[in-house]
Amino acid sequence: MFNELKKFLFRGNILELAIAVIVAGAFGSIISSFTADIIMPPLGLLIGGIDFGDLKLVLKAAEGDVPEVAINYGKWVNSIINFLILSVILYYVMQVYKKINPPAPEVPVGPTQEELLIQIRDLLKKQ
Repeated sequence: MFNELKKFLFRGNILELAIAVIVAGAFGSIISSFTADIIMPPLGLLIGGIDFGDLKLVLKAAEGDVPEVAINYGKWVNSIINFLILSVILYYVMQVYKKINPPAPEVPVGPTQEELLIQIRDLLKKQ
């Protein structure tokens, strides 16, 4: 059982997928930082000094030790902007990848075994 698990885990596709997930997680944190630290401050300044991360709808104010209950829609806006930036970057990465590695031309598929047998039958009928 251990050998089967070992074969499964160390196949090329699984390792490539694991590496891709790790790199994607790191890339996601880079994009989050890019959005929060570089994109949002100038955008908030243009809009009037608003920090999107601080935008919220307070449902119940804080009372003593009880924290406030709020809908943090500013953080949601930041997440949407993160997603859009990441989508655009991944789109262009895929475009570059397609130019570097064009798809292999399709190899023409020959006749199937049944088609060959039909052709042989028809030739034999003609003789």
